[in-house]
Amino acid sequence: MNLFKSIEKTGDFLVELFHLVGLFVIGGTIIWSAAHEYLQIMKNGVAGLDDILLLFIYLELGAMTGVFFRTHKLPVIFLILIAITALTRYLAIDLKGLDIWEIITLSAAILILTLSGLVLRFSECQYSRSLHEASHEEHERSCKTT
Repeated sequence: MNLFKSIEKTGDFLVELFHLVGLFVIGGTIIWSAAHEYLQIMKNGVAGLDDILLLFIYLELGAMTGVFFRTHKLPVIFLILIAITALTRYLAIDLKGLDIWEIITLSAAILILTLSGLVLRFSECQYSRSLHEASHEEHERSCKTT
């Protein structure tokens, strides 16, 4: 029994270590990529809409990584926001080269993702329960403001 607990404890430690190292690698890569993009924008002397939207994608990736680091939960809403921003960026950059059906498809995908985000947010506010009173009050406050 002691051997099993020792192995389980070691396994838990290794999983947590892998989790932390992975998040630091991902976070560092996001920061590095965002900084590289920002320096490229500064070198060009002007930021286009595609540059700004790419920086928003990096911001959302960083926020998602930070939330996952602090809570060990991956909020799906961040993935939806990243997808919406990426599709919007693609649509804005390549609009002239797209035919009408590609534009309609991309617009429909953005609409579906937006509605999915709305459903997720609504269900989060309606059906999630908090174990701690303080976090429950904070949760209620955030649901009322959105």
